[in-house]
Amino acid sequence: MVHKKDLFSSRFGLLAAAIGMAIGAGNIWRFPRLAGQYGGTFLIPWLIFLLSWSIPLLIVEFAMGKKTRRGTIGAFAEAMGKSYAWMGWFVGLCTTAILFYYSVVTGWSLKYFFLALNQNLLTTDTKSFWDSYSSSITQPLLFHFLSIFLGSVIIYKGITKGIEKFSKIVVPLLFVLLIFTAIRAITLPGAETGIRYFFTIRPEAFLNYKLWLDALSQSAWSTGAGWGLLLTYAIYARKDEPITSNSFLAGLGNNLASVIAGLAIIPTLFALSGTQAAHTALSSGNQGLAFIAIPQVFSKMTGGNWFAMIFFLALFFAALSSLISMIELAARLLIDFGLSRKKAVVIIGTLTALLGAPSAISLDFFNNQDWAWGLGLIVSGLFFVLVVLKIGVNSFINDWLSPRKNRQLYIRLFRILFYGVIPLEFVLMLGWWLYQSVSWYPNTWWNPFETFSLGTALLQWLILIVAGLALNSKFNKALK
Repeated sequence: MVHKKDLFSSRFGLLAAAIGMAIGAGNIWRFPRLAGQYGGTFLIPWLIFLLSWSIPLLIVEFAMGKKTRRGTIGAFAEAMGKSYAWMGWFVGLCTTAILFYYSVVTGWSLKYFFLALNQNLLTTDTKSFWDSYSSSITQPLLFHFLSIFLGSVIIYKGITKGIEKFSKIVVPLLFVLLIFTAIRAITLPGAETGIRYFFTIRPEAFLNYKLWLDALSQSAWSTGAGWGLLLTYAIYARKDEPITSNSFLAGLGNNLASVIAGLAIIPTLFALSGTQAAHTALSSGNQGLAFIAIPQVFSKMTGGNWFAMIFFLALFFAALSSLISMIELAARLLIDFGLSRKKAVVIIGTLTALLGAPSAISLDFFNNQDWAWGLGLIVSGLFFVLVVLKIGVNSFINDWLSPRKNRQLYIRLFRILFYGVIPLEFVLMLGWWLYQSVSWYPNTWWNPFETFSLGTALLQWLILIVAGLALNSKFNKALK
């Protein structure tokens, strides 16, 4: 049971935490990269998938967390039956595996903020510096440790004094920083070229299937739908908190932050680098865009060091707000098994510091973990679909979601989404990424030691699933 004092004290606090959970580094580096690749055409399928994948799964998560008041393992055991606790194990451990390297991303952004703060960033060769920094040991480890320490301190303080207090301050500030940077970007001479490109819809581009699959993947990963994070925050929601509107606002807040980040980055690149160089920067990958191309562009701007500071502070806040939700998810699993919050946070913080170290000192290991568990999140999303199918749409709507109005409309929509649309999206999205993996390694796709192979993803998932099945009965006995 959750004590009343552990609940979010206000709806604003819950929404700030939920939006902070959804907004992460992907909003600031992956979304602008994809929007820069496809132009304004990308925005249409991206919004469609927000409504047809992300928000429905966020609604299911919120309903499960609020009703069961348990983390992912206990929530799945109660929703689907004790035999399915292992699914909650997979969801929880998949997101925890992401925690182990996401603290490294948070550390990168913090390091670059300090570089800008000391006015050293824009006077360096950013490519050489990134290559040197990312291949070193001491600095990435130090900032990885510092990030997990900061995140753990917030979670250690609890929901109202930790997560809620942090989110009420940092999430609005994050929007202010992004808006400030976007305003400067769109007022640069020549920025109109980038703005026009960002919002121009080319109908012929809708025939490109990769556009749709990239938009679906971005929505799925960016909102955190199917990660178990909103489920965890919903444990602490007050009894009268509306499930559907809170889930909608979390998803919409995430997309709004992405658009503002796009306005901050794309017009800046076009204005200061030219069209061809802008496209080159936007195709340089997440890390190349954020840590090489963008600092290079800021160096050409009057007052660029100030805007570099603002940008990397925003990136750090976005990463940290997502990081704390992952720490809370992992800690909640231990709390459900009887540990105190303080002990759980110390254990999770220590494990993350240790198990995240390989990703901090090796980009190959980092990329492998990002590949395997990023795809694993798609499987996690499927498990939330199976919850609705196991309970039954009618029962889920009436007993778990309990909308005050339009129950028949909810039932009709959920039947369409959970019996048809979302399973199809799952097959297409996961199938596409696995097909690409095989095409990258046509002769060694089975090799678990290749960074982006099918074999490495399947082996790591299999280990997690087998462990979950073996421990399933112990989970049910140990849950408090």
